[in-house]
Amino acid sequence: MASDECSKTLAEGTTTVRPPDPEVVPQAKPRQFSAEYKLRILAEADRCTRPGEIGAMLRREGLYASTLSKWREQRARGQLQALSPQQRGRKASPPAAAEAELTALRQENQRLQARLRQAEMIIEVQKKVSQLLGLAPSEPDGRS
Repeated sequence: MASDECSKTLAEGTTTVRPPDPEVVPQAKPRQFSAEYKLRILAEADRCTRPGEIGAMLRREGLYASTLSKWREQRARGQLQALSPQQRGRKASPPAAAEAELTALRQENQRLQARLRQAEMIIEVQKKVSQLLGLAPSEPDGRS
């Protein structure tokens, strides 16, 4: 009967337009696993002795074999902290390094200010000597 209705609407020249589906498809998010979960999966994989048991466990958990091998390497290196999810992005510098840099920059600032004062005094002396000798500066700089 539905095909009869469709052929009638096409024969009459009218077509029905369905509105678009309003459902939003969710985007995949990167999964993060806790260290406890990783260690539990590794222990379970170590207990598997028969062929196909590891594959069944990976399918049940929704994991890849490469993920399991990466976790095994991390465990072998003794990086328990590496098994925990890590914050992405730039790592914060330690506060001691920032304090040391701040102190060094302040010292350099003081040294440069002292050199500036010395250079300004030399320029003032040169101006006064020039005025005493009656030499006119070639370019007036606008300062007195």
